[in-house]
Amino acid sequence: MKSQRSECTGDTAGRPADGGRVDPATEAFVLHRNLLFTVAYEMLGSAADAEDVLQESWLRWAAVDLGTVRDRRAYLVRITTRQALSRLRTLGRRRESYVGPWLPEPLLTAPDVAEDVELADSVSMAMLLVLETLTPTERAVFVLREVFDLGYDEIADAVDKSPAAVRQIAHRARAHVAARRPREVVSPAETRDVLDAFQRAVETGDLQSLLDVLAPDVVLLGDGGGVRQTVPRPLVGADKVGRLLVTGLGRITGASLRPAQVNACPALILRIGGAIDTVTLLRIDGGLVTRLYAVRNPEKHSHMHRESVLSR
Repeated sequence: MKSQRSECTGDTAGRPADGGRVDPATEAFVLHRNLLFTVAYEMLGSAADAEDVLQESWLRWAAVDLGTVRDRRAYLVRITTRQALSRLRTLGRRRESYVGPWLPEPLLTAPDVAEDVELADSVSMAMLLVLETLTPTERAVFVLREVFDLGYDEIADAVDKSPAAVRQIAHRARAHVAARRPREVVSPAETRDVLDAFQRAVETGDLQSLLDVLAPDVVLLGDGGGVRQTVPRPLVGADKVGRLLVTGLGRITGASLRPAQVNACPALILRIGGAIDTVTLLRIDGGLVTRLYAVRNPEKHSHMHRESVLSR
């Protein structure tokens, strides 16, 4: 099974050693792999679990008689959705025992992801946290309909519901998300300016300059997973957040901050001695930082060493 995973769900998927043609099942899976990973990640908020779902989906796909499949893309999405739904219900129980606040696992994303506004919005930390407030079935229906534009019949097959029920679920989930999702679109130039100003202020310990780019009601959320120390509950207010940031970094020797695009959002990666310590994503509204998501749990840094390719 391990060899199947390395050839069919990894970066070298479908590249036979002898240079010959890959079999049709592998070829189809490789063709749609980035799409399937994106579906699974948006449903789970975890890259590691999304990879596991892809492995499970491949094993089921490899056993399918392709002669009975009319639409291979739709069939693969259906398999992946069902596996993700099963995993999502398990994750719900696991997160009940998670130590401290839980944040989605960050992904280092390529610049072209941000150019697709809908895709970028769907994988943002803010949206993933909104999706966490949906039931597993609502989340699956919303992702498949609103992000990937699947038809109600296709979604019904994936979630084992009637098309009429899926329409009702989609309407309910859409209204739920609309009431909670961030609405403002920030230009790339404004994003760069705010991120640069934020980084300079943190690195120099200039509290006033930091306060100038923090919204008065800014919120800092931290995830250490019980392994790394972080704020045990949301920290609210520019003064509290600003003081924590400028005093915290100033006490660390060998620390470096580098800008990055994470989940299609502006972010700073803090490294200590070359190793990733904290991935902090910024949400910017009206030229000010309104949310900070600091992921310190080292188990959630596995997809921060190379760009993840997302598609829809």
